[in-house]
Amino acid sequence: MNQNIYQFAKTLKKKVSSFKFDMYHKYYAKEELKVIELVKGKTEPKLIKLSNEYAKDIFGSQNYAPWLYVYSAFSETFKEGWIPDNYYGKIVVPKISSGYGKVSFLKSFTKIFFNSNVFPDIGYYVNGLFYSDNYIFIHKNNIKDFLFKNSNLIVFKLDNSKQGLGVFFLDKNSFDLNKLRLLGNGVFQEFIEQHPFFSELMANSVATIRITTILENNGNASVRACFLRVGRKNDTHIKETSEIVIPVNTLSGNLHVLGYLDAWIAIDKHPDSQVLFANRKIPHFDKCISVALELQKAMPFVRCIGWDMTVDKNDNVKVMEWNGYDTDIKFSEATQGPGFSDLGWEKLWKEQ
Repeated sequence: MNQNIYQFAKTLKKKVSSFKFDMYHKYYAKEELKVIELVKGKTEPKLIKLSNEYAKDIFGSQNYAPWLYVYSAFSETFKEGWIPDNYYGKIVVPKISSGYGKVSFLKSFTKIFFNSNVFPDIGYYVNGLFYSDNYIFIHKNNIKDFLFKNSNLIVFKLDNSKQGLGVFFLDKNSFDLNKLRLLGNGVFQEFIEQHPFFSELMANSVATIRITTILENNGNASVRACFLRVGRKNDTHIKETSEIVIPVNTLSGNLHVLGYLDAWIAIDKHPDSQVLFANRKIPHFDKCISVALELQKAMPFVRCIGWDMTVDKNDNVKVMEWNGYDTDIKFSEATQGPGFSDLGWEKLWKEQ
């Protein structure tokens, strides 16, 4: 009897969680659709109809239609093979990565897993103790000298930080150990001086290249999407609320002629620097791709990863973060997709 009650409660909890997830995405997609329609006008009814039919026939539920509305409205057409963002989060991620991707939230594990110098990690603060990037204990009395031995400015990122939140710039002259320890666990990283290419677009914050990689069913790693994030003149770092996102050709590294404010409002130049996006190619893009593929193969348990990287002033690739669980695919699907149509993801819901 107790076992039956437990199983009923577990099933109910799962259904409630699934319902809340769908309602959140329905609301979010509806808000995004409003933004697009303000610019492009009302979405054609036939595209809404196709989205509804495709969601039900291919993904098993009309709950996945709202993101297809967004993709269709943006593209002004319908493309078979698109993956709705909530289908990706609810069905795909648990199947291809299970809980392993959540490890990417814990910043101090990066060097353990990848053993690579492409990460700008200096050290870590974990559960009240300080460590070097090689996990050597550092006494709190020595941590200031250790952290600022090469620069007077560094960056501290909290575990679970995302969308520009939980990022702090630490200056040697104002460094306060007691305040830092109140923030929580995280990683210390070197302050990156970016390549002049990115500074021409916006010098105040470090531009971020997002490369999305996949470990295919045959074990090969491949790149499926890429876009560039740049900040505004008042930003010290990239923030979701103000960033400009520019699609990038995954083969050439060329920027698309249009970038987007608030994800969907098109512009052809940076509104602060006035630099046009057309005819600009990310420097050392081949190295960025090579690094992303090498790291993906080094993390086979997480089969879809978003790598946030840049190129510094010395032409070195620096990977600032990896995202193995909450990887954002909706922007790339709308602007560059379908990017995952050959992987059989649309069948995964039938294995539930």
